[in-house]
Amino acid sequence: MAAPRRRTSAELQMNGGLMPPSAHVIPSSRGGGGGGAPSREDHPVTTNGGGPAHRAAKPRGGGSSVCSATKVSGRRRPAGRMPLWRVFIFASVALNVAALPLLLHQYIVNQPHHPGVVSPDQQRHACAPQPGTSGAAARAPSTGKPSVTSDSVINLDHGDPTMFEAFWRETGDAAELVIPGWQTMSYFSDVGNVCWFMEPLFDQQVRRLHRTVGNAAVDGYHVLVGTGSTQLFMAALYALSPADADQPTSVVSTAPYYSSYPAVTDFLRSGLFRWAGDANSFVGDSYIELVCSPNNPDGAIRDAVLSSGAGKAVHDLAYYWPQYTPITRRADHDIMLFTVSKSTGHAGTRIGWALVKDREVARRMTKFVELNTIGVSKDSQLRAAKVLGAVSDGYDVGGGGASRHRLFDFGRRKMVERWRMLREAAAASGIFSLPEETSGRCNFANETAANNPAFAWLRCDREDVEDCAGFLRGHKILTRSGNQFGADPRYVRVSMLDRDDAYDIFISRLASLK
Repeated sequence: MAAPRRRTSAELQMNGGLMPPSAHVIPSSRGGGGGGAPSREDHPVTTNGGGPAHRAAKPRGGGSSVCSATKVSGRRRPAGRMPLWRVFIFASVALNVAALPLLLHQYIVNQPHHPGVVSPDQQRHACAPQPGTSGAAARAPSTGKPSVTSDSVINLDHGDPTMFEAFWRETGDAAELVIPGWQTMSYFSDVGNVCWFMEPLFDQQVRRLHRTVGNAAVDGYHVLVGTGSTQLFMAALYALSPADADQPTSVVSTAPYYSSYPAVTDFLRSGLFRWAGDANSFVGDSYIELVCSPNNPDGAIRDAVLSSGAGKAVHDLAYYWPQYTPITRRADHDIMLFTVSKSTGHAGTRIGWALVKDREVARRMTKFVELNTIGVSKDSQLRAAKVLGAVSDGYDVGGGGASRHRLFDFGRRKMVERWRMLREAAAASGIFSLPEETSGRCNFANETAANNPAFAWLRCDREDVEDCAGFLRGHKILTRSGNQFGADPRYVRVSMLDRDDAYDIFISRLASLK
């Protein structure tokens, strides 16, 4: 009786319901070695590399299905060779893959300015400390506005205090701060304080700086922190407006007044308060008067002009610092607002503070900030505290010597020089005028000092120009029109706090206008 025919692997997989065999190779159970009959499933072949390999058996009947059973043969079929064209294709692909990393490296090195490609040299330059900075400062995420050229539009509309960058670049690590990952995670800072989200170190450094400068009383005052002084201005309006009044409390300020006062006051259309314009023309007993001194935009020293038992005053002293004006007295008003933006130049930190006498007013202002932003960034508070501490250290009589970095000295030198340049440019042009220079005895510097405001209140005197901001815009100089300050549009406010390159171009253009 004839022995039963051995079934092929293809037949086993077809009949057994298994997955079809691979279209590439079905290996022999006996390998590719010598003696013994070859496998019925497949035939051993040799690749160009000399190693054993297998190829699928030819389907029965000349068909193309890989699942067809192989024809049983009693003799061994000759081994086939891989076609040469396949060899060439394989070799070409292998060479291209091997060469790709080398080609890419050469492309990056030779094309460093291609968009999206950063060369190794660029990476090293970006990470290398720049002159006058430490490594951490050199890796700062941004530098604010781009640099300008003689053809650029010069934007002096905003009071962006980048003039102070030059000072802080020279201070090394005096104002640098590292915050561990576990720190400042809680909402709370000092639960025993009226302002429960204020960092104690920030409170301490605010009081220290005011005692150093002598521009504001701090004993007997509550210190409150806000996201810039603008938030604290809004908090003061909320705290001083009676909740049960028949009509909103009128908010006023003497013109020219800070352009943001009307916009911020009426932004939410509150039922508690509303903007009522120039304090000089206001009639009534109930009001909140905003007193900005030195004044934004004209730099004038201001006092409240209204007096009423039902009226309240908020003193905005953002510019009452020695680089801008003589410190003639220690201010002791009921509510005083300050900000790091104009005192130290750190506008991006977004930190302001208020000195408030009355505990209940302080509590209501704190409640506003709580409802508005659930407190104030602790990271920003700690950075502001470090910066304020560095400023005070520069004037600490017990430490350092002539090499100490003194912010107010730097700021005053810059402002004196810039105002001299501006007055000369206005005179050379012949079509602009500026307020008269004033001076006074500065208790901080212990000498007579001129008033050099952070903004210039510039008037265009040319008869055919009624819109000074529009006229300057035509010469690529952006300023803020006087009509936004409740004043004549022949006036503009010009920021004096930009970087040197922008300010120098502005001066050159202004002097050339006739």
